[in-house]
Amino acid sequence: MWFFKCPEYYFGQGSLAHLRELQGERAFIVSDENIRDLGFVELVQAQLSRAGIASQIFAEVEPDPSLETVKRGAMAMLAYEPDWIIGLGGGSCMDASQAMWILYENPDQGLELLSPWSTVGLRQKARLITIPTTAGSGAESSYAMVLTDTEEERKLTLAIREATPDLAIVDPQFTANLPGQITANSGIDVLSHAIEAYSCTWANDFTDGLCLQVARLVFKYLPRAVFNGANDVEAREKMANAASIAGITLGNSSVALGHAMGHSAGAHFKNIPHGRITAIFVPYTMEFVSNSGEGRYRGLARALNLRASSHKEAGVNIAAAMRFLMHNINLPLSLKEAGISSSEFEAALPSLVENVEIDANILQSRRIPETDEVERLFRYAYEGNEADF
Repeated sequence: MWFFKCPEYYFGQGSLAHLRELQGERAFIVSDENIRDLGFVELVQAQLSRAGIASQIFAEVEPDPSLETVKRGAMAMLAYEPDWIIGLGGGSCMDASQAMWILYENPDQGLELLSPWSTVGLRQKARLITIPTTAGSGAESSYAMVLTDTEEERKLTLAIREATPDLAIVDPQFTANLPGQITANSGIDVLSHAIEAYSCTWANDFTDGLCLQVARLVFKYLPRAVFNGANDVEAREKMANAASIAGITLGNSSVALGHAMGHSAGAHFKNIPHGRITAIFVPYTMEFVSNSGEGRYRGLARALNLRASSHKEAGVNIAAAMRFLMHNINLPLSLKEAGISSSEFEAALPSLVENVEIDANILQSRRIPETDEVERLFRYAYEGNEADF
């Protein structure tokens, strides 16, 4: 038995205006300094004001939000007592808003103990709206959260179905003027989600079609969004939709080994955005899995018009196509190319391997690596050598 869970969506140009229809008294907006400085918080507040809803801003979320930030935001919520919580920003802001919401409703809840089947009694105090300002993480659609334990220097992948947002507003006005590099970093994350959700062990009939459509959209529209920017309204809207659709697959399927490696590396090399560093690993893990004759890549390859006489050929060809796309939008194909020095890499390697092996996403891989194979994958991904084992 499985399930399918997602928010109610309002998408397309002008969809932010739905906020005018809300019923409530107070909204707590979780965001970051950049989003506030861009004027996006004011756009949201203007719509809330037309609904007669007061609002307070918490614009302190950092990339890969820490447990400390989440707890601080939850304390501010407890003081303000909102009936709506709005996560406005990229994945970090939306993940933080979900975690703060859980602690607002349950101040004594241990976040590390959450699982998809946990029940904590949300919606007694507030409901959650997510509004993405990047087309990448898909966090507006998902009940998963990635937080950082700064003491342990590792990322925590948490999930609870109850924390699925009530509403997601996907308005491409927020992504229209994103710089090309940010568009590339976030957009390639969408493809990573689709590939792993389609090929992991939790893949299912309800998400397969979504994954295939997302992959098609990314290959067609991401280069246009990167290089044409606000001049290509269609590409911006298609990528915003693709990100949200991919987010649905995260909660109703899963991700796998590529994300486990990305989480581990991202916690160490904090200057590299999540989408960029995770995407580096996905082609290597596809090759690793498909070398065993497994991987479930044939359907995905055919949807992309790639040769797929076997799972191995399909996986290798998708990996090559992904690398070609990344190269064309100026993304690195290896950790070395991403600017990580050999000394940094070697110093971090034992911890990188250890954190992959305790990441829950490794269990959804159709080929689970041994410890020496995890290390070998990291070394191949550092040098840029195709995985041949």
